[in-house]
Amino acid sequence: MKNSSGKEIGRCPWVDLSKPDYLAYHDEEWGVPVHDDRLLFEFLTLEGAQAGLSWYTVLRKRENYHHAFAGFDPSQVARFDEREVAALLGNPGIIRNRAKIEAAIGNARSFLAIQEAFGSFDAYLWGFVDGRPIVHELQSLADYPTTSPEGDALSRDLRQRGFKFVGPTICYAHMQAVGMVNDHTLGCFRRQEILAGY
Repeated sequence: MKNSSGKEIGRCPWVDLSKPDYLAYHDEEWGVPVHDDRLLFEFLTLEGAQAGLSWYTVLRKRENYHHAFAGFDPSQVARFDEREVAALLGNPGIIRNRAKIEAAIGNARSFLAIQEAFGSFDAYLWGFVDGRPIVHELQSLADYPTTSPEGDALSRDLRQRGFKFVGPTICYAHMQAVGMVNDHTLGCFRRQEILAGY
């Protein structure tokens, strides 16, 4: 992709340019600050499903997850029972791992409890970064952190509140995805666009 002057546009080094859906995710979503509770629940669910797998594996199944998990409505997912679990385990469009499926349902219940206590999950989550994105200055893949003190604190607190599949690495990936951390590299065109829009 080139800009109006014909110069090649820089992107983060982890992006696979041969995969249009991966490219679109990077260019349109990754690192953009999210304050919508349903979308926050979606990312939390998908990142839990990713544990031990590549993000691209989950990204390709995202639409299937959307249908299987009631449009990522936490109030509906929280009411799933063993019948829904059995249906999910038989759904080839998602990752059929019982522990991850049951964690998503339990996490929905804990998510609702946080909404009740804080007014929104957004208010709770963004409190870990004082309401403003943390901006890193990264140049290469080697510069990318996999955890942070804020991510560690979020992981500990979520686990205390009953969440599962929310280890420090997953929590940091969540923070990157929903824009709590701007980890677009210095040479990436999205870095400044996101900073300018916040």
